[in-house]
Parts: sequence; C-alpha cells; structure tokens
Amino acid sequence: MTETPASPHSDLAWLPLVFGGLPHTEVAEAWEALLSRFPEIPCWPRLPRKSYLENMYTQYSERFPGITLDDGAIYVDRRKDIDRGLENLYLAYLEDDLEYGRISSAYAAALDTLRRGDIAFQQEPLAIRGEITGPVSWGHTIVDQNHRPILYDEVMEDAVAKHLRLKAAWQEEELARFCPRTITIVNEPYMASFGSTSIALSSEHTIDLFEDVFASLKGLKGIYCSGATDWSVLVRTTTDLLAFDAYDYVASLVDYAEELGEFLARGGILVWGIIPAGTPARSETVESLVRRLEDGIELLAEAGIPRDALIAQGMISPSTSLAALGVELAEQVLDLTQQVSLTLRERYEPDAEPSSTPPEKDE
Repeated sequence: MTETPASPHSDLAWLPLVFGGLPHTEVAEAWEALLSRFPEIPCWPRLPRKSYLENMYTQYSERFPGITLDDGAIYVDRRKDIDRGLENLYLAYLEDDLEYGRISSAYAAALDTLRRGDIAFQQEPLAIRGEITGPVSWGHTIVDQNHRPILYDEVMEDAVAKHLRLKAAWQEEELARFCPRTITIVNEPYMASFGSTSIALSSEHTIDLFEDVFASLKGLKGIYCSGATDWSVLVRTTTDLLAFDAYDYVASLVDYAEELGEFLARGGILVWGIIPAGTPARSETVESLVRRLEDGIELLAEAGIPRDALIAQGMISPSTSLAALGVELAEQVLDLTQQVSLTLRERYEPDAEPSSTPPEKDE
C-alpha cells in the first residue's frame, strides 16, 4: 500500500463529530447538550420533534421546483407548472447565487439561533460542522404525485443535485462566519442499499451526483452511511471524511482495504461511529467501547490498512442520529461519545491536554 503522509488535519484526531438530529424540542437545551460536551467542533442539531419541517428530507426542500407539503407528506407535484421553479434554480446555479439555498428559521431553528448570534461558544472552535441530506437519499425519498422517486426522472434528478449543492454551499458560507474551518457532512442512509435492486444507479452516476453537491464547498466535506455499502464508490469521490457505523458494520470495510488505504494516503479521515445510538448504549462503558474500536482497528490493519494511518486519521461519533431516542438516553450517548474521545486522545496523543478526564466507572 501507498505510504501514508502526515495528515494535514492531525489536530482533529479522535475528536468527536456529532451529526443528525436530537430528540430535544427546546433549541437552547439542544445547544447546551452539544456545546457543553463538544466545544471543539460545534454542530447545529436538527430538531424533528420540534417541527416536522426539521426531518432530514423536508428540511432541505424549500424552493425545490414543484415541492408540496400536504398534511405532513412531502412530494413533487409535476402536475403544477414547474418550469418557472426550474428556471429559478438553474439561474441561481449558473450565477452561484447561494441565497437561493437559504434555510429559513422554520426549517432549522438551531441553525437560525446560531446565525442570529445567540449562541456563545465556550472556546474558539477548531472547526464547525454543517450537514445536508445527500442526493441519493433525498432523491429516493422525495417522490412525485405518482409515488415515483424523483431521482429516476431525468430532469428532476439533475435538479436534485443542483438544489442540494446550493443548500450545502449557503450553509457552509454561513458557518464560516463563526469558524474558518468548516466540515459539511452529507448524510446518505440510502447508500446502505447501493447495489441492490432498490438503487438503480451505476457507480459512476452516483459519484457524479456527489461531486455536483460537493462542487461549491470550500471546506472539508464528508459522507456518512449508516450501514454496509460499497465503500469503494464513496472513497472515489473527493470526500475528506468517511463516517460509518463502526459499532455494527466495521467488518464491511475489510473487503475495501486497498481503496481505504488509498483514501487515508491522500489525507482522508475515518469517523468511527462506535457509540451505539440506541439501547445497547445502556450496557456499554467507555472501556468496552474503546476496546471495541481498537478491535476494529486491528481488523482493518490485518486486512492491510496501515495501522499508523488508522490511528492518526480517526475521529469518533455516535453510530447514527439520536433523534429517535428519549432525551435521557440521547444524552447518555453524548456522554459516552465525549468520554471515549477523551480516552482516545489521551492514549494516542500523550502530549494532549484534554479539558476533563472521563470517569472510570461502569454505567
């Protein structure tokens, strides 16, 4: 395998990166839950229990041509005259008019609170995280009036990628006001079905969709998939981070050891979703999760991925969104995420000075 150079983002090693939604309904409580634990990389949370407009598909739907919200349902009604909407979208795309991609307060209350200057960071952040639903998942979930995924409509498919590109770029520009180093996570749960009959896309076509969304981003960009997938497709994009459910699916990476080694060799970062985002978290401890992660590192190292790269270019996260959990369990997962991060930083960066020491106790 190619020798791995020093990562240009070594200061991010084993820091926690949280993405997805939280179960909180109060914006201030959600921000407190995150900033009190993860000051290094602030991240705005989706709050789908506060409003259905904040689920991961509706949240990015504003101004999409023909989009219709009907009693909680969301679809594209092609019976409408959508030519004007398409014209506005493509004009914004051609002129790089990021204002088209604005996400209003009704669709992202926590982001709006940040943008208004109502959130005080505890320290100067190393990076700030944004998020968007990816084109494969968004295009499969949003259907037309005949319940056909719009990703299989040639006109709509191209519009999906352009629309999400502007949403991602607008968000990045807004977040860069608070920290110059941005991380934009593209959330792609449907990629877990890639290669099956339910995803009728070629590898090259899928890569092109990602690259269209990435094209206007200036900061770090990542892809998150919550299950097993063809990881070789994702690492062939220009993504900087690859986030995965390491609690249940680390073995799915073994068959792609060569491709992952090349990804790390170009400075890529693996985000290990080692903290289970569900009831298994109740029976796990910091020690058991660190041990599970290190077993995963050994598994990938035995497959041929350089161990030093795996250790130097890793971050951690919960295995998936916490929005479906109760608040108490969600915050327990956040606690474990913080504590595992501190333990790993102490273990692999002996000169680091973490802000607190994780408790050495079982829960």
